[in-house]
Amino acid sequence: MEIEKARELGLCFGVRRAIKLLKEAASKYGNIETLGPVAHNQQLLQALTKVGIKPIDNLEQVQGKILAVTTHGVSPQVLSQIEARHIKLVDTTCPIVLQAQNATKELADSGFDVIIFGEAEHPEVKGLLGWAGNKGIAALEVKQLLAANKTTPYRLGIISQTTQSHSAFIEFIIQLIAALPSVIASEAKQSLKEIRIINTLCQVIQKRQEEAIRLAQKNQLMIVIGGHDSANTKRLAEACSPLVETHLVEGASEVNRSWLAGKHHIGIVAGTSTPDEAIEEVVAKLKALPGV
Repeated sequence: MEIEKARELGLCFGVRRAIKLLKEAASKYGNIETLGPVAHNQQLLQALTKVGIKPIDNLEQVQGKILAVTTHGVSPQVLSQIEARHIKLVDTTCPIVLQAQNATKELADSGFDVIIFGEAEHPEVKGLLGWAGNKGIAALEVKQLLAANKTTPYRLGIISQTTQSHSAFIEFIIQLIAALPSVIASEAKQSLKEIRIINTLCQVIQKRQEEAIRLAQKNQLMIVIGGHDSANTKRLAEACSPLVETHLVEGASEVNRSWLAGKHHIGIVAGTSTPDEAIEEVVAKLKALPGV
């Protein structure tokens, strides 16, 4: 059996940066609370908990005077609430997400209605909607916009959740432009004059998706390692599954020996919040399975 790992694995720059900032803050101030999980990976969160870094669900649960904003970022409203409570802020927002926030704000400030291609309930997208003020809406499908039945925007801006796939974003834009006469309410008095599209996709994630497709095209089985709630990990599995049998696992314990029957070439990819140890454990498990 041959196991081929992706060229780039393990934590991305944004997650590594966040962990560094959190550990430095914990060393200086003691225990740190994070507003939501710093990244969607249970093994990573468990490791951080051991050094005094604990996630909470909302501001009402804050017990200390030190609070960290995670890689996903938050809305300006949340930042104002943190300031009003006189809580010291440790901001670990991923620089790529910060660029998306700035793009959203600039569009809204310039009079654009903003459509965000993304999961409305994802922490990053909730933050982006906040930066759009009352001029933003998030959707993964154009039919969601049809159901919203918004009046005609004079100017329309389109961006994406950073972890979505490039191909899906392009397809969304094509469908949206084709459907604009339906999206626009018939009673609207203004007509659409300008559409501005800004590519806010994370290029690191795009490269990992391209690498996942490359491996899926040449292997008999793909193992995607990462959190089941991780958006970028799910995109990797979605990229591979149309091409070859694909399984998403968070750790070695989830690997099923039956998957390997008749498989001699296996590809390995991992999400950007997956610790190196988790990847090594999965690879070791694959190699150690009897009769494989």
